Amino acid sequence: MSDEQDAIDERVQDAGERGDLAGLRRLADGGSADAADQLIETATGLGALDELRRLAERGNRDAADQLAELTEE
Repeated sequence: MSDEQDAIDERVQDAGERGDLAGLRRLADGGSADAADQLIETATGLGALDELRRLAERGNRDAADQLAELTEE
């Protein structure tokens, strides 16, 4: 793994631990699949329905599934 990828992974982990949706969004929008996954996980944990809706509207199936589960309850 490259030093650049290690740095991105560390930023994803840090942002996830802090619940930093904006930071995760920036990383995901920059092309990090790990950040996108972490963004969905963090948004789900925080109940951030607007973020999950945004991702679902952009075609993210995992976000749509999580949104459906949260809004069923």
